[in-house]
Amino acid sequence: MMQGSVTLPMNADPNRIWELVSDPTRIGRYSPETFEGEWTNGASGPAIGARFRGHVRRNGRGPVYWTPCVVTACEPGRRFEFTVGRIDRPVMRWGYEITPTSQGADVREYFAAVPSRVLRLYWAVAGRARTRTNMRNMRSTLERIRDEVE
Repeated sequence: MMQGSVTLPMNADPNRIWELVSDPTRIGRYSPETFEGEWTNGASGPAIGARFRGHVRRNGRGPVYWTPCVVTACEPGRRFEFTVGRIDRPVMRWGYEITPTSQGADVREYFAAVPSRVLRLYWAVAGRARTRTNMRNMRSTLERIRDEVE
């Protein structure tokens, strides 16, 4: 199954890190693929069930599209997670876990595909390449966040 994670230590307050990763309107500053985000359906901040959408440039080149997201975990200073895709049929789960350390925090960004027949087909055709791209992009995203918070 398509999944992966990257962890990076950061010398910063876990709450400051959480403020950045839990605000999709800031994602364009960090992500190589998602160049903007906005809260939708009346949401204005992170909360379980809050909706937002991300404007994605797949593989940094295209195609370009908006993708709907729903917040599924929201623990200030610790965890922010969301699903991507239709609210009744998500295809991916993305998130951040922040673990306090004596120096600041270890920040883990992760993704996991939501099992489906279509996804199994996709995995067979392009899953390994997509996983490598996601891993590279997560590392880049976390490095950019670290550069800002340190």
